Amino acid sequence: MATLNSLKQALRQKAEATNPSSKQSLSVTQYSAGFDILMQGPGWTTYKDFIIPQLSELLATLCTSRSHISVLEIGPGPKSVLGYLPTRLRRKIGKYTAFEPNGLFAAKLEEWLYSASLDTESPLPSVKNAPDIFQNPFVLQDVREHDKKYDIILFCHSMYGMNSKQKYIEKALGMLVEESQGGIVVVFHRDGALNLGSLVCHRTASFPTGVVRVLDNNEALDCFAPFVAGFVPQDAITRDNWRKVCRALGRNDGAHPGRILFSAPDIMMAFNKHATSLPDLLTQVPSANGGKVVKNWEARIHSPACIVRPTAISHVQKCVRWALKQEVGLTILGGGHSGHCLRPNVVAVDMGAFDQIDIIATRDDDIDSGPNSDSGPLVFVEAGCKTGDIIRKTTTMGVTVPLGARPSVGAGLWLQGGIGHLARSHGLACDAVVGAVVVSVVTGDILCLGRVPSSHWPVGGVRPSNEAELFWAICGAGTNFGIVISVTFKACRAPTFSTRNWIVPLSDNLEARQRLRDFDDLVARKLPRNYSADAYLYWDVGKLHLGVTMFESITPTTASTPSPIDVGAILGLEDDSKPLEESSATVDGVGLFEAEMYVSRMHGGHGGGKTSSFKRCLFLKRIGEVNVVDSLVAAIATRPSPLCYLHLLQGGGAIGDIGPDATAFGCRDWDFACVITSVWPRHQDGTEASRSAVQWVYNVVGDLLSLRNCTGVYGADLGPDPRDVVLAAKAFGQNGTEIARFKGISDPHRVLAYACPLPKTPTQQKLIILVTGESCAGKDYCADAWVSIFPRCARKPLTARVSSISDATKREYAAASGADLGRLRFDRAYKEHHRPTLTVFFQEQVRQRPRLPEEHFLEVVHDATDVEVLLITGMRDEAPVAAFSHLVPDCRLVEVRVQASERERRTRRGLSGIENGADNSKDSDKDRPNIAALNYCPSLIFDNDTAGNRAAERFAERHLFPLVHEDLQRLANMVRSVPDFPRPNIEFRHVLGIAQQPDGLALCTSLLETHFIGDWGKVDAIACCEVGGLVYAPALASSVDVPLVLIREAGKLPPPTVSVTKTSSYISSVESKNAKEKKMEMEQGVVRRGASVVVVDDVLSTGETLCAVLQLLNEAGVIAENVSIMVIAEFPAHRGRQLLRQRGYGRVPIQSLLVFDGV
Repeated sequence: MATLNSLKQALRQKAEATNPSSKQSLSVTQYSAGFDILMQGPGWTTYKDFIIPQLSELLATLCTSRSHISVLEIGPGPKSVLGYLPTRLRRKIGKYTAFEPNGLFAAKLEEWLYSASLDTESPLPSVKNAPDIFQNPFVLQDVREHDKKYDIILFCHSMYGMNSKQKYIEKALGMLVEESQGGIVVVFHRDGALNLGSLVCHRTASFPTGVVRVLDNNEALDCFAPFVAGFVPQDAITRDNWRKVCRALGRNDGAHPGRILFSAPDIMMAFNKHATSLPDLLTQVPSANGGKVVKNWEARIHSPACIVRPTAISHVQKCVRWALKQEVGLTILGGGHSGHCLRPNVVAVDMGAFDQIDIIATRDDDIDSGPNSDSGPLVFVEAGCKTGDIIRKTTTMGVTVPLGARPSVGAGLWLQGGIGHLARSHGLACDAVVGAVVVSVVTGDILCLGRVPSSHWPVGGVRPSNEAELFWAICGAGTNFGIVISVTFKACRAPTFSTRNWIVPLSDNLEARQRLRDFDDLVARKLPRNYSADAYLYWDVGKLHLGVTMFESITPTTASTPSPIDVGAILGLEDDSKPLEESSATVDGVGLFEAEMYVSRMHGGHGGGKTSSFKRCLFLKRIGEVNVVDSLVAAIATRPSPLCYLHLLQGGGAIGDIGPDATAFGCRDWDFACVITSVWPRHQDGTEASRSAVQWVYNVVGDLLSLRNCTGVYGADLGPDPRDVVLAAKAFGQNGTEIARFKGISDPHRVLAYACPLPKTPTQQKLIILVTGESCAGKDYCADAWVSIFPRCARKPLTARVSSISDATKREYAAASGADLGRLRFDRAYKEHHRPTLTVFFQEQVRQRPRLPEEHFLEVVHDATDVEVLLITGMRDEAPVAAFSHLVPDCRLVEVRVQASERERRTRRGLSGIENGADNSKDSDKDRPNIAALNYCPSLIFDNDTAGNRAAERFAERHLFPLVHEDLQRLANMVRSVPDFPRPNIEFRHVLGIAQQPDGLALCTSLLETHFIGDWGKVDAIACCEVGGLVYAPALASSVDVPLVLIREAGKLPPPTVSVTKTSSYISSVESKNAKEKKMEMEQGVVRRGASVVVVDDVLSTGETLCAVLQLLNEAGVIAENVSIMVIAEFPAHRGRQLLRQRGYGRVPIQSLLVFDGV
């Protein structure tokens, strides 16, 4: 699948070779036809998933400091992308100007801007004066608009044909508002470098997965190819050749036959008024003079604004303070292995001059020990050193540090983990860090953490007040919180290593299962800590191979000990492709670098080849289990290049001795680190071959992440690719949220915005929507419709995702039965055919593992930690909110049941009513879904009988958007948390305190009134019991003009009364160990028999109080079907909903405004 840029070059070359004089400029109509193709299908996905969210984020920041903004847009097309922003941002645009040279587009744009009606507002409703639409290009010499100033100038895919793009950006910069007002120029550009010289980016982001889809017919290709090439050929031969080029370079879209796909990666670059300020920095800090080797192929394709090479800490401080002043970011260049060490038009700081290594025999007066004092030799290492430099220097002194396995890797590895062959005996590299010197990216100050040798204490260095927290973060996620100048390692005695190698050809999957199971169970698990065993899966000479290298570390004070197991008896003879002395060898730490199988043996040795690679690493347990082995073998079977391989590095031992919260590196429970590595010839960098190789890695990662054996992701490999955002959520175990929080404190101005991605800081409570319903009711369709509109939520764009809970079962069923997993997911007929056996398969799984539904639910939720709204399909459990809400007590869980008529469901299934004996009379009762047959009440019900998305969107706006409304967060902020009350280890939520807050009672009343899913006009009474209900129900009853029914303890109401016995509520039981059952009562006849009643209470925890209220109402002649419950706050951990179901009240609707974790 070629990129659009590659396609353009190929089309132009073909035209030049065929008939170079046969060219004509595109007409307005032809340009419009080609433009429409790019905006359809997956082309629009780039806008929806990248351009609109990025633009929304930039404008949200800009709009916080002003009531309205002015916009100049260059080449908006027939509709401005600004019209797709959230309503609150569109209403901030008070002035709009555009240059649109295409006359047809200009006319449509003007028509669109005035498209307000009685039902819809204008796309830019706050624009007071008529927008200025100039029907001519934006040119460098034009001075008509130069005296006008704008808050934002937007080039959205409109810089094509501008030969000196840097000059156009510079002209736009001159048209921004004054510096103090913070205007920005924003550029979105498809495919290919912009070559903007020394301009410095304020922010940049990429979208490498964008694609464009075009119909595979002559008419469509004849529209598409000229648009891409930029001209229309006048001869039939060139047109025919162009069709052939498109078909040859495009990829057939398997999901949509008859269509061709092209890659269309996108980039966003934002510039502020300081974009031309690089000379100021270069007068203070030396620039690099070339010669720096950047290993990472992703980084090599980028052109930074400049690479500076500081030679003193003061230079680094100046870099930071310059970046803070200019409001730009920096990248850090160490070993050059990370994908984020160079970014387009961002200043890179090359730390290569910081290359000092010092071995220190500790004495108390030599070390400023700080809080991490320990005895033993230390190794002081500056951030420009490579792993090989450190090992060579320390080995000569008889000591070493447990670093990684590649000599050219820099400080990013030590700070983010560092997995080597000493990890089982001495832990990770980041575990050996006992001190560090860091330049703060908040102030530019020099911060000293932990044990810093006195001889290396920098002038001006201070210990920060948050030293312990910063040191914790540095050890495991250390590239994100400041610029590390040096670290201090605790050293260990330098060992020698005995290495042995086995290479085992595998005949089929069954042998692969057996060999890997034997390796895991009989070899790896029985090795002592001074041994480690690596495994490799790769394809060579027509066969799948398992390679194994076993390392034994031997120190001068310990003799080599025989392996406790006979590995040869399990794996066979050692590798006979090499002489015996090469197959078994003894090496020191330096020689160990060349002992890796992929360096010296696999595919003839990868060590000296001119290749590029891309890798991601996951942590796995029990690699010998069938599901793991099958996934690994399937990965190799789908490799896009002959050189791809999987490397399994053994873990355990000392890695797990440290608790997951002791350092930022929280992934401690794993047997093997699985490195998925794609390799291709270097001359193919940036081609379809490299893109396919990268996508293969992500495909394999996605497959392995879905296994219960996967316990995390190695953060050191993660880079700027947005596909890494999902992986970042799993990279730090339980520490992800804390790391994200601390990032906001330690880098609030995003100076290190391009470092290893971190989990997003939770901004609000996650909403989980369970989309349920009968087969063919349209659950998946509705979920897709709803997930697409949350990012367009009027008040705040929300990240949303759809996940199917049945995917895990389908995956395991496919593995067991041989069914096609892809068709099980996406082919309705195929899925229906397998449904009976799939159901039996799942039921048998549940019989063997009764908690399997809960496991699947938690896996889906855990996999979506990076989104704010999660929609889950495929759930068939009865009353799922009652069944699962206690598993996610910090999330709001609701069920939307999608229903459709029997006739509609048969139509979607591809069956006619006549053929299947259905009643074809219009609107027959038999044709309607029967919600009454359910044994519980879903949170919401959506009737999905109407074609199109509009009904689903209206439903979301009315019922789903209110669940994430900011007023709910305002209400939650009014609930004070009181620890250790009324007893130790109880965190009390003072829900009644809302009424004591200014406007608290009014806000709560308003939310209760508007969130009620019923009709207040049909409610006969509001019932409440003391004391919580008595606080909130009267105001609500007054607001909706409904009588209030009081429920009180026995003896507090005049006779005659109706009474029931009530078990103590949760908070009453913890207040007093002697709490007893009490009677509660209501006046007889205060509510008529059969009345409709809404019960209002302050909290739902165990459900005992509400059960008693429902029982009391039943005694008074009000059946449960006529009762609804509304509470201010719910505590799902107590499973109150489940108790209500068990007591026979499962069909009573329950709504809660707030949801709180804890007890």
